[in-house]
Amino acid sequence: MPEPTPQSPDLQQKYRQFLDLLPLTIALAGLHTSEGRPFTEDQIDGRGLTIKIAYRVARNVAKECLGGS
Repeated sequence: MPEPTPQSPDLQQKYRQFLDLLPLTIALAGLHTSEGRPFTEDQIDGRGLTIKIAYRVARNVAKECLGGS
């Protein structure tokens, strides 16, 4: 079995930023839970797109709040 390759510091930093912004991202996305029923493939795709857009907004809000450009 091959040994896992160490991640680059840049990738680790991006992953940490993603995790730090995840609560804000989910709040901005405003997605409801499945209520016990599985989502369809189209619903999952739509929710994924919503989360991507919400993450971009969350990242921009964090940059503005921290005084970055």
